[in-house]
Amino acid sequence: MTGKAEVLGRGASYKDLRHIPDHLIAEILDGDLWVSPRPIPRHSYAMTMLAMALVPPFQQGSGGPGGWQLLVEVEVHFRGDVLVPDLAGWRCDRDLQLMDRSRVTDTPDWVCEILSESTEKIDRALKMQIYAREKVGHLWFVDPRKRTLEVLKLVAGVWVPVGLFNGDALAAAQPFDAVPLALSRLWPGR
Repeated sequence: MTGKAEVLGRGASYKDLRHIPDHLIAEILDGDLWVSPRPIPRHSYAMTMLAMALVPPFQQGSGGPGGWQLLVEVEVHFRGDVLVPDLAGWRCDRDLQLMDRSRVTDTPDWVCEILSESTEKIDRALKMQIYAREKVGHLWFVDPRKRTLEVLKLVAGVWVPVGLFNGDALAAAQPFDAVPLALSRLWPGR
């Protein structure tokens, strides 16, 4: 393992994925088994703080509209691909039983990838293509190193940029634009 995401095997199955040690993150992307190191604390901090900001208004309806089910690092299975988005969200009006099955196979309405040096290339290439193929409606890239939030929306099968927020901006970012997000919450103190 080089410290970056890399292909461990071609033509992989879920059985292959289950044999990867716990200190690595494993995904099957276009049939290949990819492994990545666990993220550094800056990455985990941004993911935790983003979940803490979104869950009360959008999942619990506290200070916001509710109507979402949000999950952190859940395995999502798409036609042989197994992805682990940092955060994923499903609109509750879709009548899903996400908590009642061992595998999540329903396409999320939103995913967020927290970018790191080790995974940015696969997040922006393979995973982005699979999310488009599976018709995920919204994709966010959070980059804690650059202190940015990039917001994309799927339109006719193509990712269209709808916002780029920097630093400590107050971001009204689709699909969670009903309650603006203070980006300063996502960045650890210096």
